[in-house]
Amino acid sequence: MRPQEQVQTTLDELAAHGNEVIYCQGNVGDTQGHQQILQSILDKWGQLNALINNAGVAPNERKDLLDMSEESYDRVLGINLRGPFFLSLAAAKSMLKSKKGEADFPAFIVNISSISATVVSPNRGQYCISKAGISMATQLLAARLGTEGIPVYEVRPGIIKTDMTSTVKGKYDELILEGDLCVTKRWGYPDDVGKAVASLVRGDFPYSTGQVIMVDGGLTMPRL
Repeated sequence: MRPQEQVQTTLDELAAHGNEVIYCQGNVGDTQGHQQILQSILDKWGQLNALINNAGVAPNERKDLLDMSEESYDRVLGINLRGPFFLSLAAAKSMLKSKKGEADFPAFIVNISSISATVVSPNRGQYCISKAGISMATQLLAARLGTEGIPVYEVRPGIIKTDMTSTVKGKYDELILEGDLCVTKRWGYPDDVGKAVASLVRGDFPYSTGQVIMVDGGLTMPRL
């Protein structure tokens, strides 16, 4: 859980665009804090329109699959899958209450997964399992909430330049430059993912609940 001073720059950038911003500190992997996070939002705005499950961690160490520890598995699955899934359930209940009073109340859930939902990396198997789980959770929630008018989407990024990928930058720089990895010969950026999410929560895809939006520069497109 980061103290507010560590994220203040990001909060200031959001506010500079005319947004009203609050920071709800909490550990997504700890379900005991979910209601507190949601209550902070409801106390401020009285409603929740969109939940974007973007929290995610990689294993502390990349190891052979056969050497994976239970502790590492539990940490990654707790933050990447268990936490977002139960937070989505809590958010969905709040959204359904709002819809009872306003049938056209706009509500969306977007899960940020990864190409690792289907692309195998044996040295970080717990991460792959967590993202595959998020993919199924998206479909389960979409099936349950679709008749209630709450679409649920999965955005599946590829190789995105973030702190998480900084340790393997050299490897991917070479693969991208040689054209062996992506059709679009560049890294993906957080803005690429953000633009996809923005279009979803604007309501631009109202008839596409449960679908996967690929943001991977063509990495997973079959090629000869």
